[in-house]
Amino acid sequence: MLLGCADLDEKPVGLLAPEALFRTSKDVETAIMGAYGWIATERLYGRQFVSALMLRSDMEDIGDRGTPAERQQVNDFNMDDNNNMVNQFWPVWYQVISSTNAAIFGAQGLNLPENTGNPLIAEARFIRAFAYFHLVQVFGDIPYIDYFISNPESVKSISKTPAATVYASIIADLEYAKQWLPDKQPSEVRSRASKGTAASYLASVHLTMGQFQKAYTEAKWVIDNKDKFGYALEADFQTLFKAPQAPNMKEHIFDVDFLGLKSGDGGANDDIMAPMTGVRGGDAPRSGWSVIVPSLKVYSTWDNRDYRKEVSFDDSLLIGGKLVPYTEFTNTKRPHIAKYARFAGNSNSEGRYSDHNYAAMRYAEILLIAAEASVEVNGPNAEALGYINEVRARARNWAGKQTTFPADAKAGLSKEAMIDLILDDRRLELAFEYKRWYDIKRRNLGEKVFKGPDALEPHDSFNPNRDYLMPLPRVELQVNPNLMPQNPGY
Repeated sequence: MLLGCADLDEKPVGLLAPEALFRTSKDVETAIMGAYGWIATERLYGRQFVSALMLRSDMEDIGDRGTPAERQQVNDFNMDDNNNMVNQFWPVWYQVISSTNAAIFGAQGLNLPENTGNPLIAEARFIRAFAYFHLVQVFGDIPYIDYFISNPESVKSISKTPAATVYASIIADLEYAKQWLPDKQPSEVRSRASKGTAASYLASVHLTMGQFQKAYTEAKWVIDNKDKFGYALEADFQTLFKAPQAPNMKEHIFDVDFLGLKSGDGGANDDIMAPMTGVRGGDAPRSGWSVIVPSLKVYSTWDNRDYRKEVSFDDSLLIGGKLVPYTEFTNTKRPHIAKYARFAGNSNSEGRYSDHNYAAMRYAEILLIAAEASVEVNGPNAEALGYINEVRARARNWAGKQTTFPADAKAGLSKEAMIDLILDDRRLELAFEYKRWYDIKRRNLGEKVFKGPDALEPHDSFNPNRDYLMPLPRVELQVNPNLMPQNPGY
């Protein structure tokens, strides 16, 4: 089965006998590549999981209401515990975790030299942390498995682990990864974790937990060592979303790599985000399905002087050889997301099976993490302004032409106002990149952004006592009642 990750062309490893599988360090690396490969599947970064993150936020809405009900339920905050999106992505995250646990077990059993075995274990532990970081943010208390499963029946009696304990384990994995991973992977490939990747995710985890001093320390360490790790902002924002240019991009700290026009059984390497967000009826290769489409207010409230708006939206498209404005689109008459459909690279007529390298973490986000954490610790300060303005300065480069928007952020704001500014800069800089829901959740913004007077996508049904978490799949609780109770409200 061919998987994603052009540089990681291996089979995923699930429940395998370690003594039969792990004979050399190469076998351990195969399991690690398999774990990466599971992430680059239709169930996770190819469609199901990342679509759920998008629909849950205030930046992306349902376009075509003829789309399956499970998507509308996630978007409209009326899902139950038998939602098919959750049913599809939940087990695949645990396939990722199973592969990492197998790799760790295998490496430990080989008694490899420290400088050979520990980096392999570190890479597996990073991937495991990456998987659990997503799961704990979406579900809260979850089953936590950090051992090789020799008897599949044993998982049917496992209980949930409190979210706080899961976070502690994530941090431990990332700290080990930061210690033992290399500064750069061979050929500087960004779809494998490095020391800077681990530190960047430590910054993100600590920010999520409200541990702002630690978040700042980790983000600052990445910034201070950016030259060693090869990190920098791309000069042109559009370059970030051109699939053929994505491999080894210097702004990418960690990416999920798909192979163009190749797919495998079970959705392996099946990237469908271009058609999910693209315009129905567009000329090939831009013929999408209008499933995930921002509300008109997301577009209309975004300043036209911002180059990032130009990059992020298609407000006109060739249909039947004619350039058609969004008011005449076939199905959903709103501007559509362009980040994935515009330059999908080697793909089919709908942009499906693209060769995108999706940035799960990029250097611009680290600058904004450092700014937010610094303001939380020290109040408004010049260093934080510098990080904000570094990101804004890049946005002023409109395809090689320097503009004056967005202007530099200025001193004089209150702490609350500066945090709001940073969160809004995150909203625009990282628009449609699967980040906004996590920001809404960690900052408890739900009632403001869904029910407030300035709501971009109003949802009266949003319930803060229920909707910051998704339900665990009903089928999992039926198989294993030890996973009860269900999350509140489901």
